[in-house]
Amino acid sequence: MIEGLRRRAGLTVRLRMPLVPCVAMLATLLLSACALGPDFRPPAAPQVARYTAAPMPELTVDAPGPGGTAQRFAIGADIPAAWWTLLRCEPLDTLIRDALAQSPNIAAAQAALRQASETWHAQFGDSLLPRVDGQLSAQREKINGIAFGQPNFVEALNLYNASVNVSYDLDLFGGARRLVEASKANVDVQNYQLRAAYLTLTSNIVTAAVREASLRAQIEAIEEIAGDQQRQLALLDKQFAFGGTSRSAVLLQQTQLAQTRARTPPLSLQLDQVRHELAALAGRLPSDAHIPEFRLEMFTLPDSLPVSVPSALVRQRPDILASEALLHQASAQVGVATAALYPQISLTASYGTSGVTPADLFSAAGVIWSIGAGLAQPIFHGGALRAKKRAAEAAYEQASAQYRETVLQGFQNVADSLRALEHDAAGLRTQTDAWSSARNSLSITREQYRLGAVDYLALLDAQRQYLNTTVDVAQARAARFADTAALFQSLGGGWWNADEPMQAAVRPAEEPLR
Repeated sequence: MIEGLRRRAGLTVRLRMPLVPCVAMLATLLLSACALGPDFRPPAAPQVARYTAAPMPELTVDAPGPGGTAQRFAIGADIPAAWWTLLRCEPLDTLIRDALAQSPNIAAAQAALRQASETWHAQFGDSLLPRVDGQLSAQREKINGIAFGQPNFVEALNLYNASVNVSYDLDLFGGARRLVEASKANVDVQNYQLRAAYLTLTSNIVTAAVREASLRAQIEAIEEIAGDQQRQLALLDKQFAFGGTSRSAVLLQQTQLAQTRARTPPLSLQLDQVRHELAALAGRLPSDAHIPEFRLEMFTLPDSLPVSVPSALVRQRPDILASEALLHQASAQVGVATAALYPQISLTASYGTSGVTPADLFSAAGVIWSIGAGLAQPIFHGGALRAKKRAAEAAYEQASAQYRETVLQGFQNVADSLRALEHDAAGLRTQTDAWSSARNSLSITREQYRLGAVDYLALLDAQRQYLNTTVDVAQARAARFADTAALFQSLGGGWWNADEPMQAAVRPAEEPLR
């Protein structure tokens, strides 16, 4: 028996001699191995010269008063990361920067990115690197000699084992590499979703602040007009007391005053709600009294609007980039499903010592080792593997269609914002002209009523027209600020120009160690 073991040991020594050429051949095979499935290429940007069917004017029209500045469309100009600073509102800038640090939505998106990054690192280590495990065991066994033809041999003994086990799956057809590629694409998805969360948060805060300012302007206008109507009612009461006017005129003025004041509570409710919304966006409770109050006079309308060229939009909008990363992930999954149809080769090796006493673990006689290789070729899985491949291809087609839809929506958003700014400017000018006419008409009608040239119904109608145009002007001024913010949001918000500390949160994950 001992001689047989020696012969086998000698045979092992002789077989190890050509190991170097075998390793060289294996390395060459690994380097030349291809990854099955499509190699992802980012879709080309739409080749269009402008966002709208008709060319945009170089300048919008202007209007008198705050918020009426003519705006120039600077095609091809870059967008600053802190785009909201173009509105020149310091309290708004402070609120947004505090919100970026405290928002739970941002914290959740950051955590999702870290999770995806760590999952990618784990996938890389599990799929592409060898697995090395140490093992130490001790057990007591009772051996019965019946299995060896020695029925009288019965012995209990201790068995100790210490070994290092190595296993590695050869990725000849790229299934593991495609799996890692899909995991990396998911990191990109979460990365762009974090950037989208930044853009959404800042845009929502700006929009809410402008809406608050608009509501305050409307409430103040209504209160001012109600005060004027109250003074007019007091005058009518005196005239009625001396017989200078009818009771119906007094009642009509009371009705007009009540109707004017009735417009305030709904607006006050909206104002309270938008204040609560601002607090929540900033990561604070509604009871927090440190949210600044916004008025239209606090904002300055940018006279120049940077507008990216259409071909750059698909590399700027986070939602389009996230959709592209999902398409990349679906493409890699096709490769994973394709590689599953081909042989899977695994290598294993172990080296250690074994003995019946702890001292045997340190003796040369207790050395044990093994080397093995395995090959698994799918033969019959009931059509499941090919069905999974077809399903992955269908998922890729779905992701491709969703990407095209996201691009279309992105271009639609920009086109809508550009046209809104153009029409907002024209609308503000018209509303301002109407307000000016209503104010002059009210002044003239009051004088005519004092002289008895018109009846009281004409004065009420002039008051009503002035009230409506005053509120309309406040809404039109706010619309220009809101649609300016909407344009910056639709163009991607300039996140690619961000500096610290904002950029630190949206930096791509590092490559895993190889």
